[in-house]
Amino acid sequence: MSSSSSSSGATDPGSRSHEAEPIDPAATFVPRHLGPRDHDIAEMLAVVGCASLDALSDETVPADIRLKKPLAIGPSRSETDVLRELAGHAAQNRVLRSMIGTGYYDCITPPVILRNILENPGWYTQYTPYQAEISQGRLEALLNFQTMVADLTGLPLANASLLDEATAAAESMHMCRSIAGESNERNVFFVAADCHPQTIAVVTTRAQPLGIVVTTGDPAELLRSKDAARMKTLFGLLLQYPTTDGRIEDYRGLTAWAHEFGVPVAAATDLLACTLIAPPGEWGADIALGSAQRLGVPMGLGGPHAAFLATKDEYKRLIPGRVIGVSKDVHGRPAYRLAIQTREQHIRREKATSNICTAQALLAIVASMYAVYHGPAGLKRIAEGIHRRAARLREQLASLGFCLPANRFFDTITVHLDEQSYFVGAPATLVDAAAKAGFNIRATSEAEVSISVDETTTEDDIARLIEALRTLANSAGRSGSVHPYKAAPADLPQRESSYLTHPVFNLYHSETEMLRYMKRLENRDLSLAHAMIPLGSCTMKLNATCEMIPVTWPAFGAMHPFAPADQWPGYQKVFTQLEGWLAEITGFARVSLQPNAGSQGEYAGLLVIRAYHQERGQANRDVCLIPDSAHGTNPASAVVAGFTVVPVACDSAGNIDVSDLRAKATEHKDRLGALMVTYPSTHGVFETAIREICQIVHQHGGLVYMDGANMNAQVGLCRPGDIGADVCHLNLHKTFCIPHGGGGPGMGPIGVTAALAPFLPGHPVIRPGTAGEKAVGAVSAAPYGSPSILPISWVYIAAMGGEGLKRATQVAILNANYMARRLERHFTVLYRGNNGRVAHEFILDCRPFEKSAGVKVEDIAKRLIDFGFHAPTMSFPVPGTLMIEPTESESREELDRFCEAMIAIREEIRAIENGAMPRDDNPLKGAPHTAESVARDDWPHKYAREQAAYPLPWVRDHKFWPAVGRIDNAYGDRNLFCTCPPMEKSVK
Repeated sequence: MSSSSSSSGATDPGSRSHEAEPIDPAATFVPRHLGPRDHDIAEMLAVVGCASLDALSDETVPADIRLKKPLAIGPSRSETDVLRELAGHAAQNRVLRSMIGTGYYDCITPPVILRNILENPGWYTQYTPYQAEISQGRLEALLNFQTMVADLTGLPLANASLLDEATAAAESMHMCRSIAGESNERNVFFVAADCHPQTIAVVTTRAQPLGIVVTTGDPAELLRSKDAARMKTLFGLLLQYPTTDGRIEDYRGLTAWAHEFGVPVAAATDLLACTLIAPPGEWGADIALGSAQRLGVPMGLGGPHAAFLATKDEYKRLIPGRVIGVSKDVHGRPAYRLAIQTREQHIRREKATSNICTAQALLAIVASMYAVYHGPAGLKRIAEGIHRRAARLREQLASLGFCLPANRFFDTITVHLDEQSYFVGAPATLVDAAAKAGFNIRATSEAEVSISVDETTTEDDIARLIEALRTLANSAGRSGSVHPYKAAPADLPQRESSYLTHPVFNLYHSETEMLRYMKRLENRDLSLAHAMIPLGSCTMKLNATCEMIPVTWPAFGAMHPFAPADQWPGYQKVFTQLEGWLAEITGFARVSLQPNAGSQGEYAGLLVIRAYHQERGQANRDVCLIPDSAHGTNPASAVVAGFTVVPVACDSAGNIDVSDLRAKATEHKDRLGALMVTYPSTHGVFETAIREICQIVHQHGGLVYMDGANMNAQVGLCRPGDIGADVCHLNLHKTFCIPHGGGGPGMGPIGVTAALAPFLPGHPVIRPGTAGEKAVGAVSAAPYGSPSILPISWVYIAAMGGEGLKRATQVAILNANYMARRLERHFTVLYRGNNGRVAHEFILDCRPFEKSAGVKVEDIAKRLIDFGFHAPTMSFPVPGTLMIEPTESESREELDRFCEAMIAIREEIRAIENGAMPRDDNPLKGAPHTAESVARDDWPHKYAREQAAYPLPWVRDHKFWPAVGRIDNAYGDRNLFCTCPPMEKSVK
């Protein structure tokens, strides 16, 4: 990602060719990435009772799946060496001034936001805010985002972001179906033909497995026809406002007509345009959606960007994704939290209406800060400036004699090249002439060209573009009359309502105040910059600075996703190398980089399996077997992909019950389509029967989908493709070091066997290099998902090399086994492999404490905050447990600190058990303790303030104080409030 302004964090390290191998092996990146030093590793191996990392691997990973050769990725390298090579790739990209539009615009990231959020590990290394007490900063920023979206769209409730505009449109289709009610009679979703092409494609892809009929057409004709019979077949309408070719239509009549038949209306809109024109909520839309990209988030060849979705209050229980709500803490102070529907796919599983798990939190925060920094007046000035320049462009085009029939527009002008046009030629001729002058414009159709203006467009840009088109037109000759510029008609629906009136959007317009506001929020969050985040299944590992630096290079960030491919050969080299490395790591034939989240990877992989069966005349294979222990997105993804979920039992050791699997496979042999399996298992062990499990599924006609959530325990030791999997998605925001960003972005590429390669996702605008001849439809808005963060994983793999990646996996397994050994005398380690080893994570059983001491697993999680730690994964996959994943990046000292904290908590529980401390008034029940509560004159507890605040001596060295006390989740669910509260109620 980049902005039009530069940053010292974006320094280009040069383009010299890289050395084949560093002179000093110690200068490679590997020891920088790994936490334990060599002497630590030796001592930790002694604690777990192993002679070497290889010996530990032999005891942990089943012998029959062990990789017999090193990864063919090359040697470990230095940070400088790798960045030089990547800079060489970046230098091959040719960034033209983008005027393509189509939902993507160049923009200016205010430097204060670029440096202090986008490039700041205090913001991009947090996890999703599931521990709200130590996430108040990003939660406030995301609440600002929701408020901004609600205000600008004219609808009362918004979510805290989705993946991209096209995905948001697909989610709106599901919402419309729920609002209208599912029925055989109402099974058609109308999509305006003037929606963005990528939106139509993703909606169509999403609809097909569910048997939904998507029809495209002219919204005006739909209203003119007054076809009541047709309206009775629709369950929803999707409109683009403004349209993809720039027109602003008045949809009030159509919306009223649709509502007469109970048909909800969704509008894909532009937030900046909504500062000037009547927002969707004011003309009756039930849902508004779109992308917040142009609010300070660079294009990055397509992402990551925060999409949004807003709706009416009566549909708040149907809104997909994450929603931030306002509740109160134990002291009665306002506090922010994730609202109840946030993780509905975990609760409802196969009954979920969406498989969305991740969001684009970091990018939503950037967009929200853009609105905070500029305020309502500033956003309006930016929008008016864009519109004025678009009007100037239109006036100049009209003076040349171009045919410009549309006269209601915001930022995009479309030129019609019909027989009446004064220019004789194809749209490609204009596109080429503009490119030679340094501009990318868009051939909208065989007879149209569109030109879009953004906040970076200057009068000089317009003058140079007009001159290029004048020269071309003069050489081609005139064949038509002049079409003069016309002002917008008086009946254009203008915005009259106010927006962004909350003080947060009106206080921080100087850089000093903005910097202090962002720092104040940053200080309320615990991130990897503070301490270990030992979340099992989430792999919160080092996001190295050298990996992050290329993200803000303009050569990567300033590229439009639909720019001609010959302008980004450097990106193509990154894609090709990364695809090759991931194929080697997984043992698969081909890799698609398009899925822009883990949930999208699951979905895309299942679509590929489904298409494979259909191609072979076996469309009946619609049963997906899923273990009871699976992550909640697995069954949700299966249903969205058109499968029927059949659960498979797990045994007492946490493994798949092979006999039950065999019975279910036999029972459904004629319909068996797939098995979804996580490996190592969600219980943190390498199941020895994994080959047999894959064989059973294959014998009964199904294919095996492997969830790559736990790939951090496989890299260099075993490969999904060798084990027997047919598809595997990879969480680049876990194993391959893209930061979680406080809840996103993520990337979920899929690897597939040669038999499935022909079905890898395609795209309607630019065909990805890996798209097969029988490609399933697009699953993301951009051809390569979120390309501007792919260099992060590229740098990680290039710097680690094959042996470094293997060592990282081995150290991750060592760290987990070391911690398990240290804690097993105090807690029960719930699951182990055949040799008594855990994989890269392990589960502590906390269920007995509720009976013995009245202590719930949540009490332990909150008490860890007082020690300065984020809690492990709570109650997944087993309720009442903690799943701990240390990763390879944490030092032995940090592992020991966490173990000491857990042991100290166990002693506090023991004090309750033996009666030395009451059940209802103890540090666990009072946790987390704020500085304000500890400083109270009337300390209300029987335990000491010192024990509350400084439970171990080393906590004094770097005390992290939570911003609020324990939050009342039930109160927040009963009183759902999801926009900025009045200033007097805000958390100070």
